[in-house]
Amino acid sequence: MPRPTILAYYFPDWHHDPRNAEWFGQGWDEWSLLESAGSRFQGHRQPRTPLHGPFDEATPAAASAQIELARKYGVDGFLVDYYWYDDGPYLQRALDEGLLAAGNSRDIEFALMWANHELVDIFPHDHPGNAQATRLKNGSIDRESFEEMVRHIIPAYLSRPNYLTVEGRPWFTIYDLANFVVGMGGTTQAVEALTWFDDQVKQAGFPGIHLNAVLWKGDVLPTRAAPHAPIDLVRQLGFRSATSYVWVHHADLSHFSFPAAEIAPLRDSAFAEYEKYAAQLDIPFYPNVTVGWDPSPRTQQTEDFQRGRYPWTPVWDPTPKEFKEGLLQAKAFLDRHGSPHPFVTINAWNEWTEGSALLPDTFHRHGFLEAIKDVFGTSDYKPKKKEIGSALS
Repeated sequence: MPRPTILAYYFPDWHHDPRNAEWFGQGWDEWSLLESAGSRFQGHRQPRTPLHGPFDEATPAAASAQIELARKYGVDGFLVDYYWYDDGPYLQRALDEGLLAAGNSRDIEFALMWANHELVDIFPHDHPGNAQATRLKNGSIDRESFEEMVRHIIPAYLSRPNYLTVEGRPWFTIYDLANFVVGMGGTTQAVEALTWFDDQVKQAGFPGIHLNAVLWKGDVLPTRAAPHAPIDLVRQLGFRSATSYVWVHHADLSHFSFPAAEIAPLRDSAFAEYEKYAAQLDIPFYPNVTVGWDPSPRTQQTEDFQRGRYPWTPVWDPTPKEFKEGLLQAKAFLDRHGSPHPFVTINAWNEWTEGSALLPDTFHRHGFLEAIKDVFGTSDYKPKKKEIGSALS
């Protein structure tokens, strides 16, 4: 088995965004939530403090430092959470003005993970008994908006030399398949939209698009368009691979202790689901390894910390050694199931307000990054040259 490509999800809400300013006030970003987070129970490790303090990710200097750190410790690429609603992009400055403007941008691969979920006001969420958070944007965009997104991302991102490809096909992850189908108007229309997407990518000089599906077992977010897509929908829509976003998507959180829970049972629950996916799918399933889980910074800090819907969930705060156990389990999973192009996804590079960050903090320092390097080593990645078709000239 060749060394797998290690992809870390990148959450881009650590810069000033005009929509955030309108909703939450001028100058707001999620650093505000992180810095105001407090310890909610005995032994609770909050607030989390980045080793080098907060930074504006929408600057080339900050992005350059992150890219250098990732490459040093064996993270080969970022799966950037990409938001596009009915009126266009959101949080795009981290990618456009940060990661892609860095002098060493080509030193790392990247791909888009279309985060097409409902955008709800959990910044912070007011009370555990309030199940319905205020909806800010609908994740179920229509065909017209989808086509507008595709026409933007092909020249802006997919055409770049360091955009992640599998057998020449640009990788594109869809987070919420049910939301996508609802927005397109049904399964038949969703298939037609993705076929059109594939054709557009071919016209740009590629052999087609590599669609990657996020699968999960249970709901986490406060609102959802419909139950998550079953395995047969993945087949119908023509996906070429599947993965997971985070371990809590594969467990009934009510079965775990509160407020603090042990990581091993959560990890085992996720990998049990991964085995089912591998048995049912006729495409590769790539395992996810989760750093931790603590969305308490997104709860109203003046309220008692109680069990409820997201973000009022149990907290998992594993050590780097426990994280390494997950990496070893992912490696064994890939060795068992085989794949000509093995990948491991990591949640996450910088989900600070969900308690899942590879980036060093003042407590564990570089421990999580060192675990990746210990298990998988590093690769000698060099960006591929791509022949861009006439559609982009």
